[in-house]
Amino acid sequence: MSGGGGAGFGAAEVAAMDSALAAAVRGPRGANPLVGAVVIAADGTPLVTGYHRGAGTAHAEADAIAQAQAAGLDLSGTTMVVTLEPCNHRGRTGPCAQAIIDAGVADVVYAVDDPHDPAAGGAATLRAAGVRVRSGLGAVAALELNRRWFDAVAARRPFVTLHIAQTLDSRIAADDGTSQWISCPESLADNHALRGRIDAILVGTQTVLVDNPRLTARNPDGELSGKQPLRAVMGLRGIPEGAAVNGHDGNVLHLPTRDPREALDLLFAAGARHLMVEGGSRILSAFLAAGLVDELIVYLAPTLLGSGTPALEDLGITTLADARHWEWDPAAGGAVRLLGRDLRLQLRPAGSTAATGTATDTATNTSFDSTQHRTGADTAAGGN
Repeated sequence: MSGGGGAGFGAAEVAAMDSALAAAVRGPRGANPLVGAVVIAADGTPLVTGYHRGAGTAHAEADAIAQAQAAGLDLSGTTMVVTLEPCNHRGRTGPCAQAIIDAGVADVVYAVDDPHDPAAGGAATLRAAGVRVRSGLGAVAALELNRRWFDAVAARRPFVTLHIAQTLDSRIAADDGTSQWISCPESLADNHALRGRIDAILVGTQTVLVDNPRLTARNPDGELSGKQPLRAVMGLRGIPEGAAVNGHDGNVLHLPTRDPREALDLLFAAGARHLMVEGGSRILSAFLAAGLVDELIVYLAPTLLGSGTPALEDLGITTLADARHWEWDPAAGGAVRLLGRDLRLQLRPAGSTAATGTATDTATNTSFDSTQHRTGADTAAGGN
């Protein structure tokens, strides 16, 4: 599974990297990469396993160290195996490199480098403190695990989650325009939880005019959650003065374009690193046709309409050979989940390699020229 187990790495380290990669998948995709960390004793015995649970939470290394401290374990002389170079900056959490040094870890093995200027340099900091540092173990699998995240960061755009709530026959509204509620309460609650951890949520001007959504993150009792996404409306028409999306906090942005890439540039400039696209059909199709969707979440209701608004418009595909292929994504709880009466499907664009490799794959010491960032909605289909 580690996708890298060449000379210089012991069997215990290879096994630890496999465990770190498996742990990383438990976290959610988004503005941050999926990262896992395992600490092993001098004799190779695994002691603790940590992973990153999302923006604002402890990084995988810090999570593992906190678990060790809670268990009264002394990490002096141990080895930490982690799927990404430990960060070297202080954001919403402290620098992992310093936490590793303070914990007394003697040896760090990581899969791939993190050259983002604020976060990079963790390996150098560790070496300067006398910690032995090696890289490349599990590089192939670590790259594949976060393939679309690396793509988004290299392109200096937000990581894009596209959300569709639809019937079995792929309708997001009936012929008369009614769409509330296609999704069941459990799906709506799950969607609002996702809204609470993204940076921005986007719909088109037509959705604003027809459905008048609020695009807020709300608790099950209907109250606003503590963290609210930037509400973005994409289209050449302006946002109507009385539209609910305007809210009362000024946290709304009009994107005067029909070009998905231009919209992403504007959102990136506004500080958004994780965007959820919610609709309508034209907007969903535009992002998919442009190849700018990194994660697809579909809430599938056991309902048939037979007619009505389709979830997607023409993607410009005229032959099966040109079809866009997706793969089931096990991150953050699984690719397929039953929520109430609905199915929640989670997918990512298919890649050229599998998400899991074997520990006998050739190890590589991989670096990137990209600018990496390790930081840190209501629709016609799902409600407002």
